[in-house]
Amino acid sequence: MNRQGLKKAKRIVIKVGTSVLASKDLALDKAWIKAFAGQIAELLKQGREVVVVSSGAIAAGMHLLGIKKRPRNLPDQQACAAIGQGHLMNAYEEAFRKKGFHAAQILLTWEDVRDRRRYLNVENTLRTLLGKSVIPVINENDTVAVDELKFGDNDRLSALVANLVDADVLIMLTDVDGFRLGKEACVDSVDSIDSQIESAAGGTSKECSLGGMKSKLESCKIAMSSGVHCVIANGRRKDILSEILRGERVGTIFIPRKNKMQARKRWLAYNARTRGRIIVDGGAKEALVKKNGSLLACGIKKILGEFLYGDVVSVVGEDGVEFAKGLCNYGSADLEKIKGLSTKDAAKVIEKGFYQEVMHRDNLAVL
Repeated sequence: MNRQGLKKAKRIVIKVGTSVLASKDLALDKAWIKAFAGQIAELLKQGREVVVVSSGAIAAGMHLLGIKKRPRNLPDQQACAAIGQGHLMNAYEEAFRKKGFHAAQILLTWEDVRDRRRYLNVENTLRTLLGKSVIPVINENDTVAVDELKFGDNDRLSALVANLVDADVLIMLTDVDGFRLGKEACVDSVDSIDSQIESAAGGTSKECSLGGMKSKLESCKIAMSSGVHCVIANGRRKDILSEILRGERVGTIFIPRKNKMQARKRWLAYNARTRGRIIVDGGAKEALVKKNGSLLACGIKKILGEFLYGDVVSVVGEDGVEFAKGLCNYGSADLEKIKGLSTKDAAKVIEKGFYQEVMHRDNLAVL
């Protein structure tokens, strides 16, 4: 899929930033939300399916409480989110209802996507809503999420949602026209996010926002590696969604790799909680990355952390960089006994519950 291919996109995830849907005084921009709902209504009438990942709850709560600067402590942030989330959903529901559709609120924390059963429950709910032409509006559950349960920002959440629903394209609406390299014009397309592109990205200085372009690029990486196209574009531009999905050259499009990850491997790669780390040698890394092989004991150099059979474990090269995750057939205690051994010798050490593969390739996701 290139820009012209976007015309055929069936399932679309749209991430809306606070800088787009809130005015300078942090009040929700009802006129923008009304126009946004109109654009989505047109997409639904074309037979497309749309999921919205929306920021704005904390900003809305700040406006209602008369707070000018984003609170630094967690309880105040949670209080603002609790007040603002209902206000945000009321605005969406009112706008969509006037176009003949309904919005459905879904609030998530990390635990909802880390746990496999909860992840599948969320997936089933979203697919059911899409089948009924309802627009799911997803946000992080800031009212209860503590630091260790936070996604960090809704950019990352939108990429995980795009994976979860097997989206064709992720559109990230912000207050800039696209991605720029320095002071140059916006880049038209990106097929690989390298160090030059990463160094050109920055965070955000806005009081009501998190993330910035750096966060968006990280989210594009997740989506691209899973076969999802991404577009970063200016949400304040009139009819921006229609322009993007007509294949017009607006914003910056990020082209994913050709081989799309299986749904289960996407969960392993980006959602599952890892319990430990396995450091492997160069030969093992090459077998996993280039030859679609399984991880064997002979390629393991070191075990970090404690984990049990069936836990998701990170696989790291000798350079310290994580490059894969997978379900481990051994706990860390048994793995310590057989690391570096040939399969034949490992079988002599593990008398019960022996597996030839430490991680089978079917249960392993290369990042």
